[in-house]
Amino acid sequence: MSEAAEEQREVIEGEGYAAGNIDGMGEGWGFRKIRKELGVNEMGVNAVVMPPGYEAGFHFHDEQEEVYIVLSGLIRFTFGDKSQIVLGPGGVARVDAATHRKFANAGEGDATYVCFGAKGGYVGRDGRSPEGENPRPDGPPGAQ
Repeated sequence: MSEAAEEQREVIEGEGYAAGNIDGMGEGWGFRKIRKELGVNEMGVNAVVMPPGYEAGFHFHDEQEEVYIVLSGLIRFTFGDKSQIVLGPGGVARVDAATHRKFANAGEGDATYVCFGAKGGYVGRDGRSPEGENPRPDGPPGAQ
C-alpha cells in the first residue's frame, strides 16, 4: 500500500524549478505575485482573489497579450465594446493588449483567476526527452 502524497503549499525552489500554491503567496483578497514568488522571467503571471461584489475598473496594455484562467467562482469579463462573458472554473479567455477589459466577481463567494501576460510570440513545440527516456509511457492516446 502506498503513502498518500502530501500537497506542496509553501513556495520551494530546486535546481531549475520553483513550485508552490497561490494560497502560500498571500492572504485575503487581492494579487498573488506568482512571477515574483516563483522567479518567472519570460512572462507576467499573477493570481487574483476577488471578494463577492468586487468590480475592477477598465485597463489595457501597450504590448502584452493576456490569458485569464478562472480557478474558482464566477467572473464577469466586460470588454471595451461593452460585450460581456461570465466564466466559471476552467473558463479561459485571451485578450489582445490594446483591448479594454475589466472584471467583476459575478458569484456569491470569492472568485480566483490566474492571468498570464507576454509578448514576442510563440516559440513552438521545443520540448525534448533526455537520452533513453520514454516521454509518455502511460500518456493519453494522441498525446505528442
